Amino acid sequence: MSKKQAETEKEWQTRLLDAVLPHVLFDGWSRKAMKAAAADLGEDVSTLDLAFPDGAVDMIRLFIENADDAMEAELQKRDVLSLKIRDRITLAIKVRLELYEPHKEAVRRAVNILALPQNAALALKLTANTVSRMWWATGDSSADYNWYTKRLTLAGVYGATLLYWLADKSEGHHKTWEFLGRRIENVMQIETAKFKCRERLKQKPDFSHMPSAKRFWRNLTER
Repeated sequence: MSKKQAETEKEWQTRLLDAVLPHVLFDGWSRKAMKAAAADLGEDVSTLDLAFPDGAVDMIRLFIENADDAMEAELQKRDVLSLKIRDRITLAIKVRLELYEPHKEAVRRAVNILALPQNAALALKLTANTVSRMWWATGDSSADYNWYTKRLTLAGVYGATLLYWLADKSEGHHKTWEFLGRRIENVMQIETAKFKCRERLKQKPDFSHMPSAKRFWRNLTER
């Protein structure tokens, strides 16, 4: 069996994507970039069409999913579970953006494409998957309503920090990390207020009438 035959489908797609990425800087997530990558690889562009039948959105989906995989591996390497929960989440977002650093312009162009109305569902699904994997990688074991609200909260913090990072030209993105610290502090203050409120009420709200949070989130992340 040849090396090419031994590749999994995802490995094959990733190899092609890696060839496209240098061209995204100049040509965006476009067919022109795909043609340039095909020429670099000595392949016909039809090979990339087969790998990414929906063009830009397929390439962006794989680009983000690969970053999610790398984030989980890096967090495990850094022993994230040994940290306090606040520091775990801060590190998860920081690692995620650090992994994007070599391809910042590709990320910017991907965000612009995902912001188009026709890609709203995909953007929501990809964000839902990313923040879920952040929580799983940092040891989250919440259930029911907390499971749902944690992901919505993190989606807001991650999305805002990503946009700030894209515009940040400070050395080492230190302004982004300061911004992230403030957002995390805001979340912690809200969580503290919620805890005090529950203590005063001496009972938890009844969310039994609400639809399953896990089922809702699973529907977002399933293809």
